[in-house]
Amino acid sequence: MTAPTPRRALLAVALAAAAAATVPGGRASAAGPTPPAGAGGDTGPAEAEAEAEAAAAAAVAAAAAAKTVDNRFWYAYAHWRAGTHQGTAALAGARPGLVIDTPAGRTEYSDPHTAKKATWEYAVWTSPVHRSGVPGTEAIVSWNAHTPAGTWIQIELRATYGSGTATPWYVMGRWASGDGDIRRTSVDGQTDGSTTVWTDTLAVDAPARANGVRIADWQLRLTLHRKPGAAQGPTVWLAGAMVSDVPDRFTVPASAPSGRAHELKVPRYSQEVHKGHYPQYDNGGEAWCSPTSSQMIIEYWGRKPVAGDLAWVDSRYPDPQVCHAARSTYDNAYKGCGNWPFNAAYAATYTDLAGVVTRLRSLADLEVLVRSGIPVITSQSFRAEELTGAGYGTAGHLMTVVGFTAGGDVVANDPNSPDNTAVRRVYGRREWENVWLRTKRTNSAGKVASGSGGVCYLYAPARPSPAQIAALRTVGVL
Repeated sequence: MTAPTPRRALLAVALAAAAAATVPGGRASAAGPTPPAGAGGDTGPAEAEAEAEAAAAAAVAAAAAAKTVDNRFWYAYAHWRAGTHQGTAALAGARPGLVIDTPAGRTEYSDPHTAKKATWEYAVWTSPVHRSGVPGTEAIVSWNAHTPAGTWIQIELRATYGSGTATPWYVMGRWASGDGDIRRTSVDGQTDGSTTVWTDTLAVDAPARANGVRIADWQLRLTLHRKPGAAQGPTVWLAGAMVSDVPDRFTVPASAPSGRAHELKVPRYSQEVHKGHYPQYDNGGEAWCSPTSSQMIIEYWGRKPVAGDLAWVDSRYPDPQVCHAARSTYDNAYKGCGNWPFNAAYAATYTDLAGVVTRLRSLADLEVLVRSGIPVITSQSFRAEELTGAGYGTAGHLMTVVGFTAGGDVVANDPNSPDNTAVRRVYGRREWENVWLRTKRTNSAGKVASGSGGVCYLYAPARPSPAQIAALRTVGVL
């Protein structure tokens, strides 16, 4: 089963959950202007129309005020041309990206996980400042990139509080798809006394206090590295962040089911069949819920590692692609495969797939996505008695929602199953929705712990179908 997740426990005070989220192209909706107060008294047709428009505008403003997630991603050619370039350039084409043009200089990086020192050419792109539509307590960055051998990228985020004070540049990841040049890593413990980086999440330290600390705006800085003199460098296809702020909650409102059964044919893989395999990657398969779930959806979209990628896996092990996914998502600082953005970035290494970390509002949103053909990986935590039929409890676990029954219950591919055949589960809608969307829970020791607040991984084609675009827009993702 899934191993406990210490960094999620550390977020028990700082965790802020959310309602809607993003994938390529998501951006905040601006609130409409607040209308002036009416003059009162009798009104004619023109005045009545004006009052109706004012009421509509007020409704828009109220909806905007209730927003709990703000998203901004850069992915188009025009996006990459914007911002500040120090040796980088925008690359046009079917999938636009950011590349090294003329290196800005050289730097030495000493890998803390191998003690290996090396010199790298680098170039830097700094995004425009994005004004958040939500005064946030938490930010999660996502990126999609191609990093051939001899290259890697560093992703940083700098936020500004409502007071106007800026944070330092926080490193949100040092990443490469392979592990031959650097070891993929987060950088825990960065703090300025108001916010702290916990593996993959920048969180306000004490959002419940009336101290007024909130993330008002932010920007990214991408540093692309390659070996000196190399002709090829990394390509970044997508980068951005999600900022969120939701009140702490132990329970969430129930959503109404659509009344329509629908189930996607997603491959089923068990993490448990890999128990004891490659313990250097988070103690082996018993803790591989995240990469196992990622591999299911990657293969649902028709992608798979090539034979050369799997040559290192012991031929006696079943489903070697799951071992490959674990190695490809392993965070050497976190010492686990559950780094959220690392999983999304791994999915996007496959041809024309995009992946981001996001939050959704309800199971109704998930139903919309599943009916359009998009399965979703969700993060949840619960005691054994809180999710009937699971047979286990967990401090943090990933599973894949692949469908819904006519009654609205959740059909999930749960990798915490004894074998591949047993992976398909049906969980009660109300229980499942609550353990996924809540931000607070009581653990088996009777102590208050954190919940993911609706976090999910969303993997879809870089160019979705019209029906998928419509679904993504409906749930507030595009």
